[in-house]
Amino acid sequence: EVQLVESGGGLVQAGGSPRLSCAASGFTFDDYAIGWFRQAPGKEREGVAYISSSDGSTYYGDSVKGRFTISSDNAMNTVYLDMNSLKPEDTAVYYCAVGRSVLVITTWGRYDYWGQGTQVTVSS
Repeated sequence: EVQLVESGGGLVQAGGSPRLSCAASGFTFDDYAIGWFRQAPGKEREGVAYISSSDGSTYYGDSVKGRFTISSDNAMNTVYLDMNSLKPEDTAVYYCAVGRSVLVITTWGRYDYWGQGTQVTVSS
């Protein structure tokens, strides 16, 4: 059974730099694309960062480019999202997702498995 478990969320002050983790089980990262998405109340789901576990290529949403970094540890089957210079508008539930592709996937509908999400709240 495929499972994705996010952790590392919580209440963070503006300007903070938390790290989110997504631990995967039930499959190996080889030849998968992994993405981080977020959704704030009343807003649409937004793609944050994407990575190909095959070649390590990454892609970022415009709102986080230069502030967030996605990385993967294939041996640990874990993906990370390092968040820097957090702003109150980064407040959302953050989800990781996995899709079968050797390339980066930026479309949320193409992801096959999703975690339960972790809340990140940024206080001003």
